Formats: sequence, structure tokens, C-alpha cells
Amino acid sequence: MKGVRRETPGTRIVRVDLNRRSFAYQAGQAAMIGPAGSAQRVPYSIASAPEETRQNDALEFLIKTDPSGRWGERFPEPRRGMELAVDGPVGSFAFPARPLEQRLLFIAGGTGVAPIRSMVRHALTTAYPGRIRVLYSARTPLDFAYGRELRRLARQGQIELVLTATREVQRRWREGRGRLTVEQLASVVDDPVTRCFVCGPSAMVADIPPMLDRLGISRERIHVEQWGSEKNGNG
Repeated sequence: MKGVRRETPGTRIVRVDLNRRSFAYQAGQAAMIGPAGSAQRVPYSIASAPEETRQNDALEFLIKTDPSGRWGERFPEPRRGMELAVDGPVGSFAFPARPLEQRLLFIAGGTGVAPIRSMVRHALTTAYPGRIRVLYSARTPLDFAYGRELRRLARQGQIELVLTATREVQRRWREGRGRLTVEQLASVVDDPVTRCFVCGPSAMVADIPPMLDRLGISRERIHVEQWGSEKNGNG
């Protein structure tokens, strides 16, 4: 591992050095990773955009850890210098080559923000000309991975950002509260010709598409991470 840093109380951002080896993938896809020498691999969405990976010679992952620091299939706590095996890419959840829509809506829950972050960075790097909106829900205000980065992009006017905490919320929290509702989605959907990307816990991934459908978004414009965060390493 090229670097490991604590992002939230229960997650780590891990950067894996590619040592100048090519690893071509589309923004939003995942890789199978695990400690070198172990036969076990767990799918994790790649959090870095392809352009960042080429520039930095590294892949970035957002890894959920338990209280002891273990991750995936009870792998040891990630530490700088640990060697990881990486296979892939895998998955069909990917940013389209040339989206025709002038509005993009990214909906993330918990660590499902990892592939969303990759797509947003890719869209910005490739000068996507339309509006980018991000709706991100997490359990508490402390659980927004990449929260500082997303807020900075919002302040710079590069994206529009809506945050909502679903559980423990202090009184000074001034942003959204509770589980995502069709009313909250309506506040960020002002045109049915919007391409949407959804990744998060299985329940959220199941609930959101029917809500978008009610708001006039056609199913072919709704992209869903089929694993759901309870089935892959981003859970």
C-alpha cells in the first residue's frame, strides 16, 4: 500500500501503488483485492478516477473496517507498506463514454460514495459541460467519506451537493436529516432528462429507482450498483 489514512471512524482510504503497471478501467468500476499471498479477494469499488490513477500511478479504495481495524474477509488492518493483490476491473456500473444529458445526479449512501467519487472526478476532469448534483446520505455527520472534498467542490461551484444524515444528528447539524424520500429527490430533480447513478446499502438501492421513476426519470437513465454495499467490500 502506497498510503493509508483514516477518513471516518469506520473507514480508511487506501492507495495501492501500481509500480507502473497498466490498469485500465472505467470510472465506477471495481477491482478484486486482498492481501498478497492470500487466495481470497473481495470486490471494492475504485474511488479514484482513471485520470488520477494514471497521474499518480496508484489506485484508491475506500475500505470499511471493523473496530479492530480488520476489513474484507477479516483481513489484517491495512497499513502502509502492506502488499495487496489487485485483479480486474469488474462490474458494469460505469460512467458512459459520452453522456448526452446536460444534468447528472449522483446518489450515494455510506461507502457507496466510492464509485460516485470516481465518476464525479472523471466528469470534472473530462470537462463535462452540464450540471452535476450529488445527493449523499450517511448515518451521522462524522460518516461522510470524502465529505471535505465534496464540500470544497461545491464551494468552488463545480458541483451541487446535498448531504443528509440518517441517524445520530446533533442539533447544530444544518443539513438534511432522515432517510431519503421522494420529496428530497424532487428538490434535486428539475428535469426528467437527467442521468442518475445510485450506489449504497441494498435497501436504498432498491428504494431509489421507483422514486426517480415517479419523478419522470426513465429507467434507461438510472444506473444502479447491483452488488449493493452489503454484498461487496464497500459495505
